[in-house]
Amino acid sequence: MRRSECEGGNYYIPLMQSLDQIRPDPDALIASLKKEEEKATKAKLKIFFGMCAGVGKTYDMLKAAHEAKSKGIDVVVGYVETHKRVETESLLQGLIVIPRKKLEYRGTFLEEMDLDAILFRKPKLVLVDELAHTNAPGSRHTKRYQDVQELLNNGIDVYSTINVQHLESRADTVAQITGSTIRETVPDSMFDQADEVEIIDIPPAELLKRLSEGKVYTPERSQQAIQNFFRKGNLTALREMALRLTAERVDHQLRDYMQAQRISGPWKSGQRLLVGISQSPQSASLIRWARRMAYTMNASLVAVTVETAKPLSESNKAQLAKNIKLAQELGAEIITTADEEIAQALVRVAGEQNATQILLGKPQRLFSFRKNLLDRVIEKSGDLDIYVVGGTEESSVKSKPSHFPEIQSNFLQYIAAVAAVSVIAMLCYPVTSFLGYQTVSLILLLTVALLPLKLSAGPVIIAAAWGALVWDFFFIPPRFTFAIASGQDILMVITYFAIAAITGTLTARIRAREKAVRQREERAVALYSLTKDLSSARGQDEVARAVVSNIKKFFDAEVTVFLSDVDGDIFTKAHQVSTFEVDEKEFSVAVWVYWNEKKAGKFTDTLPFAQATYCPMSGPRYSLGVIGVKFNRSQQLTNDQDTLLQNFISQIASTLEREQLNEIAQKSVAFVESEQLYKTLFNSISHELRTPIAAIVSASETMLEDRTASNAEVKENLTNEIHTAAERLNRLIDNLLDMTRLESGRIKPALDWCDINDLINTALRKLDRELSKHKIIVDVSPDMPLVKLDFVLIEQIITNLLHNASLYTPTDSNIQIRAFVDGQECVLIISDNGPGFPKEALQRIFEKFYRVPGSKAGGTGLGLSIVQGFVAAHNGTIKVENRKEGGAQFTIRFPMQFLNQNVVKD
Repeated sequence: MRRSECEGGNYYIPLMQSLDQIRPDPDALIASLKKEEEKATKAKLKIFFGMCAGVGKTYDMLKAAHEAKSKGIDVVVGYVETHKRVETESLLQGLIVIPRKKLEYRGTFLEEMDLDAILFRKPKLVLVDELAHTNAPGSRHTKRYQDVQELLNNGIDVYSTINVQHLESRADTVAQITGSTIRETVPDSMFDQADEVEIIDIPPAELLKRLSEGKVYTPERSQQAIQNFFRKGNLTALREMALRLTAERVDHQLRDYMQAQRISGPWKSGQRLLVGISQSPQSASLIRWARRMAYTMNASLVAVTVETAKPLSESNKAQLAKNIKLAQELGAEIITTADEEIAQALVRVAGEQNATQILLGKPQRLFSFRKNLLDRVIEKSGDLDIYVVGGTEESSVKSKPSHFPEIQSNFLQYIAAVAAVSVIAMLCYPVTSFLGYQTVSLILLLTVALLPLKLSAGPVIIAAAWGALVWDFFFIPPRFTFAIASGQDILMVITYFAIAAITGTLTARIRAREKAVRQREERAVALYSLTKDLSSARGQDEVARAVVSNIKKFFDAEVTVFLSDVDGDIFTKAHQVSTFEVDEKEFSVAVWVYWNEKKAGKFTDTLPFAQATYCPMSGPRYSLGVIGVKFNRSQQLTNDQDTLLQNFISQIASTLEREQLNEIAQKSVAFVESEQLYKTLFNSISHELRTPIAAIVSASETMLEDRTASNAEVKENLTNEIHTAAERLNRLIDNLLDMTRLESGRIKPALDWCDINDLINTALRKLDRELSKHKIIVDVSPDMPLVKLDFVLIEQIITNLLHNASLYTPTDSNIQIRAFVDGQECVLIISDNGPGFPKEALQRIFEKFYRVPGSKAGGTGLGLSIVQGFVAAHNGTIKVENRKEGGAQFTIRFPMQFLNQNVVKD
């Protein structure tokens, strides 16, 4: 317990409760540390922010540049627009200005910032004016802020300028205030990532004075600006907006500081906003409003699209893609779900994403046959807060109130529905007396029930109504009139229409859902197919083949794949499995995507002149490569297809990362084994070299002494010791050279006709001294023919096996050599009656540098490994085993050609 005092006396606060209050949230602490680390390593962006043109943003930016230059910072001017203002132009003096790049467009030359020249120059700080500017066609990026992002990604600090009306989330509000449409905008996420925002503020009266004096625009243009955009009321509202936005940013910075310093504060709100995205043009205003609200509330933003069975026109698909892109640019998390009931889907996703508020637009229709979306969401929302956002005047005018449901089906479907019912009625009319008019109603009802297999719900309802009218007019007595004499027939007509309409509508709805399910199934099958192929792929080449085949199959596109090296080095050419070749221009796009890890190419705002769309495959350490997709159709991918492609690329990137990690792991294992072999070889060779060299040195020193000069017997013994030591060194060098040849794969047997007896005798003569204390038994089959072998290699095999037997068998033990023919094989067996090998050593006896535990000192452990390599070079086999009666036995089999008798006689 911890004691505390108050005016009314003493009380105690539990210590654990106090600790819980001051203990930082681990997730928040990690996020804060990560944010600080990223901020410390990345390039810095400073924005000079104002309410409108003429407040002095460029002027103050140039002053700040001179101040930075005075501190020794390398500063260059990338792009500055002075508008011929004398004070501003004077500040350019003394600064290095990168020449602008000229681009030809429709017969005129436009000047733009030379991004490549700046990247090549790589200054510490670059000035880039007018952040919201739209680049000329043919530039690498559509927008200048994208140029700034690339500069930041390459470690170059940037000073830039922007007005409040150019922020994406404020553009609609500014348009309402000023009446001017803002066409050049910057995503709020770009503004948020700025490390510093300096607001340049002057009172509206002073700005109007500067305008009238011609310090902002020319006198004629200034007068027109004062009458339109630069009205005092507009400037006051824009000034308030800029100051409020800056104040909100300062508040966020204060919260970040409090969190970083673990200062207690009431910010544990956990707000999360959800906004629905549709193909409606009004969705853009709703998304911008949601972004402003999320920023003010310090809440995360989720944007949801709901797929229904209703097909979208190409224009609606394009508008939906545009709205989704806007939401992504404003920093929203995009979620796509499928449901026929939009309200139910929004509430369901809100629950799954732990959203606290849902933002909806105000319904425009005054009357509808069913409850509008807002009412349905409110009914299902439970404890969720619902925010209703009104549309702009422009959108309200465009969206005219309707008292009838919107016609969604093709007009031809309505004609087909009416025609089908009419044809069936015409066929039934001649046989009415035979069938009866009640049976005709059943036939017409069946027709209406079958129509949803091809038609939508609207035409089916019309067909039901038309069928009821036709049945009444042509078949129900009295005929050729809509009057019905029998109450029973009246009830039948009403029942007929109800059953036909309900059955047709339900069938149409089921068919629509079946179509939606089939589309989702196709996407699931595509992902499953890709995942299956990737999971079975072994190596990056097989991964590339799986990538090309699956993308080509499911997207009807040509594919090129660029894979980076395991060490992260950039690719130099496309993978060999690519289905279309890239020229130098396309390759440069792929290189840019690799270094910047951003999508570019066709259907994007970056390098849109490319023939293909290039997507990066990002890994946790570095970019893994680039995939280029060249679609065989000219239309842009739908949102569903684009989402599927991104899922494809995510799966591919994960698989490539797995394969590269496997390759790195294999290299690590090989490196460890190489190090171990190096140590073993060094230890073994050092011993093997030291022993004979010591014997040679010792013997030679003794021979130089005077007392041994006249003793012939001693000299002979010493000479023999030197000779033995030299042979041991020679054998060691031969083994090392032979192993080197085997490892390099340069062993190619020089085959010739050999006599097995000669081979055995040559080896025995070479080891005469080593085998002098052993009993040698040679048993060669009398009918042994000449065999085509490499004499030198086979001699070395026999020598190594005999030498090994002499070292590890007792004195006076037997060493037997047998040779005979077994079918089409020459069999050579070398055995002894020594102790044999331990059972656990038999599996490793041919490994390099392996020596049986407990062996006496000496030897490198290479002899038997060399034997196995030389046997394999002859396509033979070697087997080692312990004999039942004791000792070891090596059995060698060569599938050789034998010299036939005719050749022998010749």
